[in-house]
Amino acid sequence: MISKRKSVGEGIGGGLLNWLHGKKEPKQHGARIEDYALIGDCETAALVSREGSIDWLCWPNFGSGACFAALLGSSENGFWKLRPTGDIQSPRRRYRPGTLIVETTFITKDGEVCLIDFMPPRDKHSDVIRIVEGVRGKVKMRMELVLRFDYGLTIPWVTMHKSELRAVSGPNMTILRCTCNRGDPAELNGEGLSTVSEFKVKSGERKCFTLTYASSVENVPEPVPTDDALDDTQQYWTGWAARGTYRGPYVEAVQRSLLTLKAMTYRPSGGIVAAVTAGLPEEIGGERNWDYRYCWLRDTSLTLLVLMRGGYTEEAIDWRLWLLRAIAGSPGQLQTLYGIYGERILVEWEASWLAGYEGSRPVRIGNAASLQFQLDVYGDVAVALERTPEAAEDIRVPSTGLQAALIDHLCDIWQLPDEGIWETRGKRQHFVHSKVMAWVALDRAIKHYERYDGSGDVKRWRKNRDVLHQEICAKGFDKKLNSFTQFYGSHTVDASCLRMAMVGFLPIDDPRIVGTVDAIQKHLTKDGLVQRYIPAKSPDGLKGGEGTFLPCSFWLVVCLHLLGRKDEAKAMFERLLDLRNDMGLLSEEYDPVQKRMLGNFPQALTHLSLAHAAYTLSGHWTPEIVQPS
Repeated sequence: MISKRKSVGEGIGGGLLNWLHGKKEPKQHGARIEDYALIGDCETAALVSREGSIDWLCWPNFGSGACFAALLGSSENGFWKLRPTGDIQSPRRRYRPGTLIVETTFITKDGEVCLIDFMPPRDKHSDVIRIVEGVRGKVKMRMELVLRFDYGLTIPWVTMHKSELRAVSGPNMTILRCTCNRGDPAELNGEGLSTVSEFKVKSGERKCFTLTYASSVENVPEPVPTDDALDDTQQYWTGWAARGTYRGPYVEAVQRSLLTLKAMTYRPSGGIVAAVTAGLPEEIGGERNWDYRYCWLRDTSLTLLVLMRGGYTEEAIDWRLWLLRAIAGSPGQLQTLYGIYGERILVEWEASWLAGYEGSRPVRIGNAASLQFQLDVYGDVAVALERTPEAAEDIRVPSTGLQAALIDHLCDIWQLPDEGIWETRGKRQHFVHSKVMAWVALDRAIKHYERYDGSGDVKRWRKNRDVLHQEICAKGFDKKLNSFTQFYGSHTVDASCLRMAMVGFLPIDDPRIVGTVDAIQKHLTKDGLVQRYIPAKSPDGLKGGEGTFLPCSFWLVVCLHLLGRKDEAKAMFERLLDLRNDMGLLSEEYDPVQKRMLGNFPQALTHLSLAHAAYTLSGHWTPEIVQPS
């Protein structure tokens, strides 16, 4: 990226541009999904492999274009690697307790070094700081930086200013500095269109690298003192973790899940993204590759439950305010998902220059599910509005009035088919889970009205609630299967029906609920883990299949425990915990045949469901049964 300047085609080595012109694709770069750790500053996040390579980072926020996108393509789509030049033993790594500071230890024949990766809590600008610390001996290291903006497409213009390397492309600017609080800085050199540094570190020495993002039209930010930044980051995360109040079993797993959830929170707005990645496949080589860097209304009620029972009321209030801002307006325009500020227009398109994770194409950016009609979100929103504490300064639209408008609209539309919780891209159906959550919306609105003397046509709500309950029981239950089904008239099961007892639609010991849990175990479990549904029997408008769905597996743990099958629930929960990687992180799905993670990573709904299952096993949560009048 500096020094020698070749032509673009020559500098990339025939890679990216040659592929764009139909020539041989470059070699894949990304590691296995479970080989990554997460660092972040509560506005964006990066994934660091166990080999010391940052292969995914969107700047300046979660929804921005990636400047490191090698995760979804080749090394020529951007990465930043720091590791010993020689052979290394299997690296070991950990989070510093109660933080998002990653320490990776490399051992070679010449000695041992520790790579410390973190992103300081942001002031105005975002930084990634990487510190190489000598532990023993003298180890030769290599740093390689390939910056590519716009999801790995755009090569920046790179210049040196004294000891600073600056990369500029359109509105984007990054500054690389190599100065520690003490010691000499590492020397930077150009190789083609990359920047490299080779150096040795002996016991007690440090080499530091700070990459800072700023707008290309503003002044270059001042340098960040690395030692101070490390101390500030340590104090920020340990202070946040110390606020947690959960003291039941599996404290470590719950704390790591809550820390991960906090890392996926966009601090300026309070929104929480479903994952920090886009395009990671639900089947290797398949087309089920979605962008999850958005905020799903479906996650709201579970997020609030987990945060508040974990002691994080402030974050719950921030999430409530995000929710109210996002859904304010016409009830008929309620969406399934929104941007981090509550943006509604999330155009889906394909990054054709990216080869996809292990060849899984297309790589989709944006998400067309924002245009779908999904009834279940009304239920999750109603639970969230009922559950969340009021903020000191709420938005101008009172939540009771907003809820009344939503429920009045729901009374007009719950009879319609929809795309359902799994966002199918086939024919709309009368999905049982969607109808159940519409019932939940009505039930919780009535409860909220009775508690707070709110506004609304409660007589109409009660009538619709009771009619809907009767319809679901009549049309959504298959006597031959002895189970609630995926949609009215179908003869297949769907793991979303596990939520029926969790939301209080029927008591857990109702024979129809017991039969549904048994049917899901019989027909949808694969090696003891739960599939959402069987695509071959439930056409969803897409090709291929997918892995087992980890949130649904945690839902089964909850149902088994509530049914009194506590030993079985505990064994399944602990097996799921064993699927976490060495950093305590989980993706959306798991392939029990290939023994590997699938889908976007880390997944908020998975970690939310993990924490909820832990609360259930410890007796911190039981469902509230509310029967219709």
